[in-house]
Amino acid sequence: PHIKHLHEDKVKHNLALAILKFICDEVSKLKSNYFEHYSEAIIIAVKNNTPEVIENVIKLFPDSVWTNTDGYLLQLSIMNRCENVYNFFVHEITQDKHLYKVIFDENKNNLLHLAGQLAPMDKLNMVTGAALQMQRELQWFQEVRKFIRPIDREARNIKEETPIMVFRREHKELRKEGEEWMKKAADSYTITAALIITIVFAAAITVPGGNNDTGNAIYETRPSFIIFAISDAISLFTSTTSLLLFLSILTARYAEEDFLYKLPTRLILGLVMLFISVTTMMIAFSATLYIMFGQGKSWIVIPIAAITCLPIASFVTLQLPLLVDLISSTYRHGIFGKQSKFWKTS
Repeated sequence: PHIKHLHEDKVKHNLALAILKFICDEVSKLKSNYFEHYSEAIIIAVKNNTPEVIENVIKLFPDSVWTNTDGYLLQLSIMNRCENVYNFFVHEITQDKHLYKVIFDENKNNLLHLAGQLAPMDKLNMVTGAALQMQRELQWFQEVRKFIRPIDREARNIKEETPIMVFRREHKELRKEGEEWMKKAADSYTITAALIITIVFAAAITVPGGNNDTGNAIYETRPSFIIFAISDAISLFTSTTSLLLFLSILTARYAEEDFLYKLPTRLILGLVMLFISVTTMMIAFSATLYIMFGQGKSWIVIPIAAITCLPIASFVTLQLPLLVDLISSTYRHGIFGKQSKFWKTS
């Protein structure tokens, strides 16, 4: 069913492109003003992030690149956070591309001023969490900053605001929401890490089976006890590390640029350390159960292993989506660049 659904979507996509090409060909045969036929369509294509439409229109009507009914097309792609269209104009169109670097609107806003404005709510809501939304906005601002001329990075608009001033004003509330989101997440994980530290530290002191007269553990030479000791130590060290990482998030200064890499990286490392800590804690607890009740009863290993997998699987199921979103948003190949080539295959 999934393959069939993908096939149907691909067929619809190809049919839509065929219809689009046919319409463009028919419009090009008309002797009337072309602009009134394609202007609205190309603006809608930009706002809906569909560069295939723009490419087909530009092939027959090169002047459509400079359509500016609601603003130039590159300006619209930045204001509406349409990364596919932005990539198309920056990396695919070579003719007059550098002229876009010097354009500005009626308020003397250049491209970086527009990138500093808050994204539409429907675009913000595509990203989970205020902190990741703030990160995505920073990624847009940094990308456009690389594209424009260095002299325009400090240019002032009609309100005497530089691009970074516009960004801070527009994203003031989002920054506060991102700070609150980060602190709530870190606070919750801090409590979990502290509880694990307490448990595994107590387990390290009161070893299973007790000690002999010389103070050594009674089962110190058994493999199950060695597994307990190693996993308990790993759990203690990783939970302590995660606790320190979450505390560093709680005490961070929360400047705008911190949402780009610093804060997400700390949260990612803290979650990874916490996952390792939970896993090794359950392994240590399972080894303790086997030492105390499973000596000579090999069948007990199976139910212990099955029960051990339950909390680990629950933790992965509940927290893995957040971790994947964090890693994907922070470290994967960015949404900008020449990777958006899909319209070239049509």
